[in-house]
Amino acid sequence: NSRGTASLLKDSISFTDVAASGLFEGHDLLRRGFTSVKNELLPSHPLELTEKNFQLNQDKTNFATLRNIQGIHAPLKLQMEFRAVKQVQRLPFLHSSNMAMDILRGNDECIGFEDILNDPSQSEVMGEPHMMMEHKLGLL
Repeated sequence: NSRGTASLLKDSISFTDVAASGLFEGHDLLRRGFTSVKNELLPSHPLELTEKNFQLNQDKTNFATLRNIQGIHAPLKLQMEFRAVKQVQRLPFLHSSNMAMDILRGNDECIGFEDILNDPSQSEVMGEPHMMMEHKLGLL
């Protein structure tokens, strides 16, 4: 046998691999929520993907323009400020307006769709605070 023992070990499948992604694996509703076919569908219109990534594309364009005008230090400084602002968060069951991110992007003076129709007090999605904190901390 010219294949040797290394190839025999590579061909074998461990029990943990089969158990973790087995055919009869149960779906954990508390951690993953309900399964939705909508999330697995392809975009129905060619512009849908562009609209989903609008803010990312706009940030890339702004960074490229800023780099061409002021040099590489300006977009790097702005990206560090974005990261610092993203790390500051409220508790997972409280709504956050992300005002600091809006100020950095220059959207603080603009009135958009989410400002009028995204009122958190009328939101139908409110989880149990203790369960949400345990999930965020990895205790569940």
